[in-house]
Amino acid sequence: MYDVRSMKAEDFIDDGEIRETLDYADQNKDNVELIDSIIEKAKLRKGLTHREASVLLACEMPGKINEIYDLAEQIKKDFYGNRIVMFAPLYLSNYCVNGCVYCPYHIKNKHIARKKLTQEEVRREVIALQDMGHKRLAIEAGEDPQMNPIEYILECIDTIYSIKHKNGAIRRVNVNIAATTVENYRKLHEAGIGTYILFQETYDKEAYEKLHPYGPKHDYAYHTEAMDRAMEGGIDDVGLGVLFGLDKYRYEFAGLLMHAEHLEAVHGVGPHTISVPRVKKADDIDPEAFDNGISDDVFCKIAACIRIAVPYTGMIISTRENPTVRDEIIRLGVSQISGGSKTSVGGYYEPEPEDEKSEQFDVSDTRTLDQVVNWLMTKGYIPSFCTACYREGRTGDRFMSLCKSGQIQNCCHPNALMTLEEYLVDYASPETAEIGRRLIQNELKNIPNEKVRQIVVERLDRIKHGDRDFRF
Repeated sequence: MYDVRSMKAEDFIDDGEIRETLDYADQNKDNVELIDSIIEKAKLRKGLTHREASVLLACEMPGKINEIYDLAEQIKKDFYGNRIVMFAPLYLSNYCVNGCVYCPYHIKNKHIARKKLTQEEVRREVIALQDMGHKRLAIEAGEDPQMNPIEYILECIDTIYSIKHKNGAIRRVNVNIAATTVENYRKLHEAGIGTYILFQETYDKEAYEKLHPYGPKHDYAYHTEAMDRAMEGGIDDVGLGVLFGLDKYRYEFAGLLMHAEHLEAVHGVGPHTISVPRVKKADDIDPEAFDNGISDDVFCKIAACIRIAVPYTGMIISTRENPTVRDEIIRLGVSQISGGSKTSVGGYYEPEPEDEKSEQFDVSDTRTLDQVVNWLMTKGYIPSFCTACYREGRTGDRFMSLCKSGQIQNCCHPNALMTLEEYLVDYASPETAEIGRRLIQNELKNIPNEKVRQIVVERLDRIKHGDRDFRF
């Protein structure tokens, strides 16, 4: 039986509730009066239920879809302005004992080169990322208790935070590793991580067990209940996501929102981020084998409906998607993107030899970080390298209360401009620097508080003369 407050996965992600929701959405996808009422509710910026949002996703009326897109774009601006947070993944190890049929790291794949970074190799990778201009990383590792124990992850985090190269510093480490224990989540929290990220892949229990035929990840309940254990372990910010294309997207969409509702109901704070990856071609993996692929149009519609349903959450898109798709989906709600990414173990310091490839998936956006920053600014976005909230204690319910009220922008906009100035001074190409300086001058006018504006102007000048890491 569906119970949003239950701590059991099969209660708060109830299969019967999802199927009833999909039937309800099908019956009402042409119900103009209902759709209009849902859109009006969404305009209040308080979010939608999984059932209401599913009706919007099922709607096929072009005029209403345009209304949904316009609203998603406006809500994104209201909560996040024109800022786009930048990050990069850092793959530590691709040793894995699971049998996930969509991932080339599965234990039976004998083609892929197995690698695990030493601490010196972690150091080299981090310096390479710092030299690109990154301040925020998401570390990734396969699940292998022997090769990748929690002690190894913690040692890597400590190494990453310790490296100060030229003006570079990684100020925030997000962690995307397998579901683990409350005790291990407490250790990650004490290590000073930012967001703990774990993709559900699919919320359909039967499909989940088929996609994960063996290994620890086969346990649907343990995996699905991981975010509750993470929060019990003291981690304030968690990130959800499904791998669209593995199973039916409307089922996943409803399950994803039900998970967000569960976190809000039980812990008083929903997901800090929601990621929207699509299954992509990789070594030993053919996406067409799943026969659940979704078009770019449907993908964008999913993103818009998530933005409307969970207006406060940060939305993430990776380099799995090509520049054209990323351009459109950013407009509809995405607030964080990766740039200059490598999905291999040790791919930043030097290119991998052809016979030692270790990528998790093919990258579709191969532009450098400088090219991505340049592109964003020409589109009128502010590439932000800010990590202030996490170091100022604005996490969990404190961040959400500020975000939901719109007050977070009083911190984020100035911080974005200052961290962008750092990037322009230290790393940008001359063309990118010129575009960025013009953007910053224009955006200074959008800081409403005169005192704050003057402080930012003074700090921008100090950044030009070598000072770093200012924040509100």
